[in-house]
Amino acid sequence: MTRSNSDRAGQDMNRPIPKPSIAPSNPAAGNAHPTIRLRTPRSSIPASHHMPIPTPRSPATDTKATLTKTDVESYATPFLKFISENPTVFHAVAELAKRLELRGFIKLSAREQWSAKIRIGGKYYVERNGSSIIAFAVGSNYTAGNGAAVIASHVDAVTTKVKPIPTKPTKAGYLQLGIAPYAGGLSRTWWDRDLGIGGKVLVKDQSTGKIQTKLFKLDWPIARIPTLAPHFGAPADDPNPNPETQMVPIIGLDDSEAGPSMTNGSSLIGGSTHVFTSTQPPRLVRAITNHLQIDHQDIVNWELEVFDTQPAQLGGLDKEFIFAPRIDDKLCAFAAIEALIASTDEEETAYGNVSGPANDNSIIKIVGCFDDEEIGSLLRQGARSNFLPDTIARIGATFTGGHSIPEYISQTYAKSFMISADVSHAVNPNYLDFYLENHAPRMNVGVAVQADPNGNTTTDSVSTAFLQRVAEKCDSKLQVFQIRNDSRSGGTVGPMLSSAMGMRAIDAGLPQLSMHSIRATCGNLDPGLGVKLFKGFFDHFEEVDAEFS
Repeated sequence: MTRSNSDRAGQDMNRPIPKPSIAPSNPAAGNAHPTIRLRTPRSSIPASHHMPIPTPRSPATDTKATLTKTDVESYATPFLKFISENPTVFHAVAELAKRLELRGFIKLSAREQWSAKIRIGGKYYVERNGSSIIAFAVGSNYTAGNGAAVIASHVDAVTTKVKPIPTKPTKAGYLQLGIAPYAGGLSRTWWDRDLGIGGKVLVKDQSTGKIQTKLFKLDWPIARIPTLAPHFGAPADDPNPNPETQMVPIIGLDDSEAGPSMTNGSSLIGGSTHVFTSTQPPRLVRAITNHLQIDHQDIVNWELEVFDTQPAQLGGLDKEFIFAPRIDDKLCAFAAIEALIASTDEEETAYGNVSGPANDNSIIKIVGCFDDEEIGSLLRQGARSNFLPDTIARIGATFTGGHSIPEYISQTYAKSFMISADVSHAVNPNYLDFYLENHAPRMNVGVAVQADPNGNTTTDSVSTAFLQRVAEKCDSKLQVFQIRNDSRSGGTVGPMLSSAMGMRAIDAGLPQLSMHSIRATCGNLDPGLGVKLFKGFFDHFEEVDAEFS
């Protein structure tokens, strides 16, 4: 969740949160739980993706099977793996794409015509910048102008990024690295943490002249931002350290006091020798080129992030917590993609979790995971771009003779519904007075609907009632969150997308503690609870929508 413009000027305030308003289950509405058989992953799935799975049970009698508690629990370990192994936004999107391809989704290129590729009953995905991804499945009964069930989330996280020319003069024998905060990065929670580095590197293939993108992450911590010991008095307790001069990570030792030259053209792209790496710290260049097994002269440019290297892990006396970096919002993005896979796959998922019906429906099921939400979504890979509206229009055009007929597109928007899935605030027992009574979500209960009277979320009475009916049909519980009148709200991708397309929408996400800290906490059931509700949204969209038509 991004902060409001006024909130970015200062420190994040603890935002109020409610005691859950739990939706009761409704057995009379057909919520009986058919048992589900979970099969062992197929041999075609790489060994690296084999995850612990629940004990097999008897076959399902309903193709729209509701996830049981065991199914929900089974998503915790894959989520830990996803968070730990994909520290940058580029790694996260690449992993989501890999997951989708394993389950039969076909990659599309935005530069090519889609009309000859998209088919009724097909499953596809498209990327933008390697940092945003939209996946969709076309129902086997779809016709032009039909609606879409959309889940929109973001996959970027508060972090720090390496500056274009990060070389710093050696100071007191230390090598340092120039970094800049992305959104709320470089808060005090970043001090004294084991920091790694990774991202994407643009590499020129000398034999073809083509530019390729390679992802990398070094396998050990390379940086640390050291605090000043309390023995030094007032400076150690400064609540507002200078992020440019006092929060510079150390990355090595060097006896040379002069350090690398910062003059003679080093501020020019490519430097005096017209080689990009001439402007970069030599030892960092060596570490990256050794890791990728490339020559430094082949590197055209790169985008690097510095991140917390401590793996995500279960915690609590009964392992009921997940302690992890980058929960906001890898959590909802992960749950949304897994829900789409489960809802469109007749066989087992790669994690061995519950399967769902095939595309025997007349809608488009869509998940969008966007970059740049934490900084306002204004870039081309952000939700405020044309990425989602353009994708929906191109899908529709495939079934209107290759022409994007405005009437069909407007009809699709009017028949669609979007869940803006962004994490919410779990209640903090040490700051109960900062939460609005009856609006403080708890972990391991369910997704929280996020309300805001000033338009920072899309939630209204119709969208709340809609999602409540979905929750009843898939036996999920909804909570509710709203801030107090004396606090400031954050923002989501919901308002910008729903207003651009005129689509009905609601903001709803999983609760977490310590939002925008370098490490946060959610419940061990929360990834699976997100999958459960989001899968129910895809499975039951048409029947619920019929109630509101």
